[in-house]
Amino acid sequence: MASKPKATPSNDTKLVRELAKILNDTDLNEIEMRKGDLKIRVSKGAGPVQTIASVAPAMAAPSVSSQPVAAPPAVTEKQDASAHPGAVKSPMVGTAYVRPSPDADPFVSVGDKVSEGDTIMLIEAMKTFNPITAPKSGKIEDILAQDGQPVEFGEALFIIV
Repeated sequence: MASKPKATPSNDTKLVRELAKILNDTDLNEIEMRKGDLKIRVSKGAGPVQTIASVAPAMAAPSVSSQPVAAPPAVTEKQDASAHPGAVKSPMVGTAYVRPSPDADPFVSVGDKVSEGDTIMLIEAMKTFNPITAPKSGKIEDILAQDGQPVEFGEALFIIV
């Protein structure tokens, strides 16, 4: 019985560089690839393009960094928005969806009036869609999360005034 050949570090590095190039050449913020036990995720944000590769769930390879990428202005605005008294923050890590289905209108738009308890977004976590509701009545001043964007716990999603 022949064993499956393992990827050499040079092949992994080449793949990571190719994924980082795709990321830089497109409007994507993150790419994830899985092949068997190999999982590679390349994402860009406020710092350098970061890459994490793992061969097995319990064994992670060291991070590889590429050239630094300038932080987009939206990152600073989101950090400032978290301190806003009307900020609606994410209660979990997941993927934000501003519409109930890809062909539907968004739940809310800037300038819309909402009532406490209205669904304003969905966050998908572990294949479950969780409704994010307005914590108070008011007007949507800003929408900080984009459709399909990964969000972190405590990240500002909306500003309601």
